[in-house]
Amino acid sequence: MQPLSSWPKHSGIVGVLTDIDDTLTTEGAITEEALRALHDLSNHDLRVIPITGRPVGWSEPFALAWPVDAIVAENGAVALVQRPEGALEKLHQQDATTRTVNFARMQEVLKQIERRVPGASRATDSGGRECDIAIDHSEFTQMPQTDINRCVALMQAAGMNATVSSIHINGWYGTHNKLEGARWIVRELFGRDLDAEIDRWVYVGDSTNDQLMFEHFPHSVGVANIARFVPQLSHLPRYVTQGERGAGFAEVARAILAGR
Repeated sequence: MQPLSSWPKHSGIVGVLTDIDDTLTTEGAITEEALRALHDLSNHDLRVIPITGRPVGWSEPFALAWPVDAIVAENGAVALVQRPEGALEKLHQQDATTRTVNFARMQEVLKQIERRVPGASRATDSGGRECDIAIDHSEFTQMPQTDINRCVALMQAAGMNATVSSIHINGWYGTHNKLEGARWIVRELFGRDLDAEIDRWVYVGDSTNDQLMFEHFPHSVGVANIARFVPQLSHLPRYVTQGERGAGFAEVARAILAGR
């Protein structure tokens, strides 16, 4: 990872995709500095789309309050878009029947994990989830890495995709992930092919569930607190900020705007 200060100025950036927890937020809330950075990006006509493992229900107030084009929740499964009249529209990648079948299967896996891994418990935001499950490892508890690995293994043994964010272990059925979610929402909202112009987008993240994005985006940036996850990462971001969490995101926003 190179320091963000070595990032060449790039005048062609059209949008920013970003993780939320511990990337936009600090101690569970967005800071004034990070919120101002979102406004600055939007005011300069840049597309801004957070992509998170958080549930769609949890994401709704932020989709209404933040100056963003959409929020893609549950690791690419569902998006919230605020329409001109102010209402939120919910978009899904899976049809209703598939979601219903998968939801029932996932609840059984969740119960199995809670039975078999001592101390494992579903994330407190689980009530707002539609397309995945989540186990808390660092939001309101501290789970040893060995138990995190056991939870991931149980999800995968059940045929699920599994990923680890800075706070949760997420599992789901389906082919979606953060990258597919980004491709989908850019196509749905703007009629654009993300892969054809991926060098015009920036991705900002902080943990292992961002590494697919780090791998594919030439302009990938980790906020400084990514240091915690570096030993588990197969693909590192190209650049890293000096600041952690929301301060690091604001640093990225300033760098983007300085290059325009």
